[in-house]
Amino acid sequence: MEGDLQDIRVMVIDDSNTIRRTAETLLSKAGCEVVTATDGFDSLAKIADCEPDVIFVDIMMPRLDGYQTCALIKNNSQYQNTPVIMLSSKDGLFDKAKGRIVGADDYLTKPFSKSELFEVLERFVKKPSAAGSDLE
Repeated sequence: MEGDLQDIRVMVIDDSNTIRRTAETLLSKAGCEVVTATDGFDSLAKIADCEPDVIFVDIMMPRLDGYQTCALIKNNSQYQNTPVIMLSSKDGLFDKAKGRIVGADDYLTKPFSKSELFEVLERFVKKPSAAGSDLE
């Protein structure tokens, strides 16, 4: 599982230092390149430099929340096909629906486990070199 994540570029946007550090540690150990951002504005400043393969964004953040951040990312033609996974401590239907409206591809409830994190990543990040190896 983790070997398939080698060299995947992941952006984690969350105002919680704990969540950022946890995700960064787990993903880095799996071989991912990880860029973190503390809020939506911080992420928009970094996204062009790192060109992530997948983006995890917290819903509740100061200044620019996750819904606004997701909408801005998805409205940019360069990133509209980049998977955006919303992160939230709430597991409500309303939050999930609102995420879909702004273009989110999936929803992960915090705190998340290592297996949940990797499962979501594998669902959205397909490496060309791994084509045909789905039978493993």
